[in-house]
Amino acid sequence: MRYWQQNKRLINGLKAGGKLKIVIAVIIFSAIILFHELGHFLLAKKNHVVVKEFSLGMGPRLLSTVRGETRYSLKLLPIGGSCMMLGEDEDGDGPGSFNAASPWARIAIIAAGPVFNFIMAFLLAVIIVGCVGYVPAEVMEVEENSPAQEAGLREGDIIKEFDGYHVDIGNDIYAYTIFNELKQKPTTIVFERDGQEHTVTYTPDVLTRYLLGFNRVNADSMEVGSMIEGMPLESSGIQVGDVITKINGTSVTESGAYDDYIEKNPLGDEPVTLTYERNGKSYETTVTPKQYDTVKMGFNYNLGCVKTSGLNVLKYSALEVKYWIRTTVHSIGMLIQGQFGIKDLTGPVGVVDVIGDTYEQTQSEGTLMVWMNMLNLAILLSANLGVMNLLPFPALDGGRLVFLLFEVIFRRPVNRQVEGMIHFAGLMLLMLLMVVVMYNDVMRIF
Repeated sequence: MRYWQQNKRLINGLKAGGKLKIVIAVIIFSAIILFHELGHFLLAKKNHVVVKEFSLGMGPRLLSTVRGETRYSLKLLPIGGSCMMLGEDEDGDGPGSFNAASPWARIAIIAAGPVFNFIMAFLLAVIIVGCVGYVPAEVMEVEENSPAQEAGLREGDIIKEFDGYHVDIGNDIYAYTIFNELKQKPTTIVFERDGQEHTVTYTPDVLTRYLLGFNRVNADSMEVGSMIEGMPLESSGIQVGDVITKINGTSVTESGAYDDYIEKNPLGDEPVTLTYERNGKSYETTVTPKQYDTVKMGFNYNLGCVKTSGLNVLKYSALEVKYWIRTTVHSIGMLIQGQFGIKDLTGPVGVVDVIGDTYEQTQSEGTLMVWMNMLNLAILLSANLGVMNLLPFPALDGGRLVFLLFEVIFRRPVNRQVEGMIHFAGLMLLMLLMVVVMYNDVMRIF
């Protein structure tokens, strides 16, 4: 297991317990927020805007000190931070106030927060790539007699483009398969071999299977860990946490026995009887497997790290950050299009749970891999925060930038009171969304 495997964990949102994850999460969140606010702070100072308070956290102050014109504070709740500038969201343009600065200076101050998040993500990526390397989009194996092999794809080829989706690293191919359902249609792949680019087009094969529609807690257990939406087991009466003990009367108390049974008796469109246990009691249910078609790419690609050095460390660090930014943008796009719902969003509670899972699953691999996974998480969160803050929504940095660009284009500011009310309304909506997401996180865990 390597640091890149965190990509899959983050998307699938695996869960785990433990108090240490809270401490680690607080440290990661605090560092990311502090760096974000530091961007606002430094650009405000650069443009001679008075910063009244620079704080980490929200709520009552725990520690506070005044240096010059600025109060530096540590507050009770480690879930935010602020850089409060003189005259921000207020009328008036006295000396040192935010509104007294030129529109372009204010744009630089507001944009600095998200930009610093991207800078932080890049610096962390440099550490990861420098220590463990990057993930080349290399073809590791081509399925024999597959359309991909017949089209000319070979082991060692470096994928540059997959069906119109630009590929920089192996993770890009994985992201494409997450955000785009593979279909049995002509697929074009651009790849590099011996320094030259080639293009092939082929129609992938389809693997047809009949499935019950559940995932086990782990490979050694028959406990139901999750249900696959829209599949038969979801409406059978079996619940997450139940343990399947028999299939058609054959004992499958061990996962190996279940796998052997399925291999010898492949599921079809005929009903099967499942026996399961819940709270020490045994139950039976009849389920009709459902046909499930899987499009096969016809090749396996690399997801392991390759060491690199010199300027390549900077190059692939930038590409790593680009990957996370693009993944975040695609996720937002799918949310807007209705392909994702609010129930799919994860807030601080869910992220803490993922951090705990990541920490516990990588402990056995040594300190280096634990650190790499934690830094990879921080890259994701920092890039995510940068993108989210640039959204043109009131109260976010992107929303403020919209009003400033309006001022630049029309050479007059929007009424400060109107702008303030719009930002306040946006803040209330964001707080409501946070409560809903937090509730969903808690429900998913318990």
